[in-house]
Amino acid sequence: MARAVSDPTFACGQVQGASGECIIIGRVRGGARLPFFFLGTRPSVSGIFSRADFIAGARDMAPAQLGLLPFGLVCGVGAQSAGASVWENLGLSALMFSGAAQIIAAQLIAAGAPVAVTILTCFVVGLRFLMYSAAMAPHLKDLPPRWRNGLAFLLTDQAFAAGIRRFRETGDMRNGASYFLGAGALLWMAWQGSCLAGFWAGNVIPASWSLDFIVPLCFLALLVPALEDHSTRVAALAAGIAVVALDALPMRLSLICAGVIGIAAGMITEARRGAR
Repeated sequence: MARAVSDPTFACGQVQGASGECIIIGRVRGGARLPFFFLGTRPSVSGIFSRADFIAGARDMAPAQLGLLPFGLVCGVGAQSAGASVWENLGLSALMFSGAAQIIAAQLIAAGAPVAVTILTCFVVGLRFLMYSAAMAPHLKDLPPRWRNGLAFLLTDQAFAAGIRRFRETGDMRNGASYFLGAGALLWMAWQGSCLAGFWAGNVIPASWSLDFIVPLCFLALLVPALEDHSTRVAALAAGIAVVALDALPMRLSLICAGVIGIAAGMITEARRGAR
């Protein structure tokens, strides 16, 4: 049986294969014939990817690289100070891809901390990504596993802020996924370059420059545009107060606790506003 698929980019039909798989055969407007094969009802990678949205994501993320560069320099300097080789520095930045966790890992390695303690501490610091993932999950649930896994790897604070805004504005999975991929890919490539530059410049940059001060500024630049309504402003204020008040908690648990408190405050504020 065949079924028409309404898509402004493709004219295509879907047929049921002999083994139960869904086969889509489509034609791009104005030319080449594209066969798309996938199991179930989820589109293939070729059917999801939008070059225009990918470029838009990379373009919109380009200005953020100005704030990301000093952050990467700090991580590169930290890796060099911990005695890492250039390849170990690149491996850390390429696989971990988390500035806060990289800085903490470098500090713990330099202090001779056990490997288990280093891993556990980085895990706790990265718990905020559970909240990011929960917010992104409804928008990504219909994507194939390879897309979800790839975008999960590229999930950072900057990519999340840009991606979730795009999903909410468009409500389109294909548009948002390609946009998120473009933003995340540019961030990953720029991150490798900045960490490598920091590693080589570790002995040149004077400590008086206080590049580590750039880190909170990067997060502030992400936060301010997201304060769109009263509920989000209340959530941000509550989380800010909580993270200072709970700073004495071990293993940076103040970040997680403050995040939960901020979410609860925002939800309560939104519920009260809706009840009026």
